[in-house]
Amino acid sequence: MHFVAICLDRPDSLSKRLENRAAHLAFLGEKPEVVKLAGPFLDSAGQPCGSMLILDCPDEAAALAFLARDPYAGADLFASVELRAYKPVLGAAL
Repeated sequence: MHFVAICLDRPDSLSKRLENRAAHLAFLGEKPEVVKLAGPFLDSAGQPCGSMLILDCPDEAAALAFLARDPYAGADLFASVELRAYKPVLGAAL
């Protein structure tokens, strides 16, 4: 089952994001069977201000558990995390 995670950074947290970026990318890169697509949201200045991920997990609990292990979560980067079930219809095969 696919899920979209919409994660918005806390205000004034760019330095925290950048400090944890390498660990975050390594974590996501270790699980290509789970992470189908990922990337940052950008603010009006072109700086990252959140994250969007498409995950392939057995259920919502598994998706939430995966997100909780992300180094960004451990760094308390996100002000909010929204998780929604998603059904791919068009575009690249997931």
